Amino acid sequence: MTVRVRFAPSPTGYLHVGGGRTALYNWLFARHHGGEFILRSDDTDAERSTDEFRADILDSLRWLGIDWDEGIEVGGSHGTYRQSDRFERYREVAEAFVESGAAYYDGATSDDLKVIRDEATASGSSPVYDGRYQLSIDAAHQRAAAGDPPPIRFAVPRPGETRFEDVVRGEVVFDHANVDDFVILRSDGSPTYHLASTVDDVDYGITHVMRGEDILSSTPKHILITEAMGAERPTYAHLSLLNGPDGKKLSKRHGDTAIRAYRDAGFLPPAVVNFLAILGWSPGDDEEIVSLQDMVERFELGSVSKNPAVFDTTKLEWMNGVYIRQMSPETFATDLGSLVAGDLGRDLSKAEIQSLVDLAPLVQERAKVLTEVAPQVRFLFVEELEYDEASWDKVMTTPEAPVALEGAQSVLAGAEWTHEGVEAALRAMLEERGLSVRKGLQPLRVALTGSSVSPPLFESIVAVGRETALARFAAAKQRLG
Repeated sequence: MTVRVRFAPSPTGYLHVGGGRTALYNWLFARHHGGEFILRSDDTDAERSTDEFRADILDSLRWLGIDWDEGIEVGGSHGTYRQSDRFERYREVAEAFVESGAAYYDGATSDDLKVIRDEATASGSSPVYDGRYQLSIDAAHQRAAAGDPPPIRFAVPRPGETRFEDVVRGEVVFDHANVDDFVILRSDGSPTYHLASTVDDVDYGITHVMRGEDILSSTPKHILITEAMGAERPTYAHLSLLNGPDGKKLSKRHGDTAIRAYRDAGFLPPAVVNFLAILGWSPGDDEEIVSLQDMVERFELGSVSKNPAVFDTTKLEWMNGVYIRQMSPETFATDLGSLVAGDLGRDLSKAEIQSLVDLAPLVQERAKVLTEVAPQVRFLFVEELEYDEASWDKVMTTPEAPVALEGAQSVLAGAEWTHEGVEAALRAMLEERGLSVRKGLQPLRVALTGSSVSPPLFESIVAVGRETALARFAAAKQRLG
């Protein structure tokens, strides 16, 4: 058997980190078993589905490095892989169910359903609709001809139960006494999620369905539809939902929840993939930093925990920092340079990129995300420096500031222009003028970079060049008056 898995997002919002993890697990499972990963769009909700969300889902998956063998934009033997283009197929299946007795046209009104719920509440039983208002095929056709087509409900066999082995959660049993005769085709002819998703899984030959545990209660309905179609049920694995650090379901109150937010914030794709992978899956040996190749080799559904995982951005930042430090100086400079160029509105020259390469090992050591580094190196590429006023007010208003600036101008004019030479000259100047390292060097940092937060000072002075460094010290002294 060839493993065939799918990821089926609805384009009604940006790709959620939980959806990103689900897609990743499906992809890892397919690649581990030499199977096929299919991407389809569950876009039956026409009012909420947008091209913007659809594009974000595809862009976010590609940014994570997740590719697909069949599906949207890639193609395959199943058309566009968009549910909005398959309504005729869903109606065909629903009507075939009616013909076979597996489903029926329903005439219940909203008031009728309320009465059933009230009766169930009064008796302490489940408010399950039992088909008491089902219509004959002729009566349904008459209503349709009159412009009032009825919905189609699946006839859940009672008494009975649906039992299946979930790879993550173990044996799961649903008593049909608690399962509604559920709608599969609405009165407007549109399919419900239960029908569309299951028909697609059957038609596309999906062998394993990995999805969030919030869909677990729908699984007996999907199994019943699958078997009514005469198909073999897939293997199910329901993944735990993600929690925030407070133990509650991950939501916007915990911060950003869309993949795009982390992409835009300067996180690296391999770091985000690594972080998502270990949210509920253990690669073994208590490892946390795992290469993509190792993930593919080791990934098994049996190693996925059924307990909720914690999405902790502090840990993600730590992990991203690890990946940043693993980058070569050239790669780091290229990626960082792209951010700086975007901010400046121009491309960086080869010489400017080289200055980033030279500073890279020092900047990488403390970086958590690229976007926090870009403002710190901007001073290298601007002619007119902008001062951070908070830094200026804190550092440059001390009596030591003009003394340090004047001393730096004096000793750096003829100093050897290397990190060692600049450091030796400035430390000698501080000692000669009785200045502490903090009170003497911090004004130089602000004067050179515009901020009290920057790469190491001596290397930064060398990187901007003697002429620029001296000019900035002079400008800062002049600003002081």
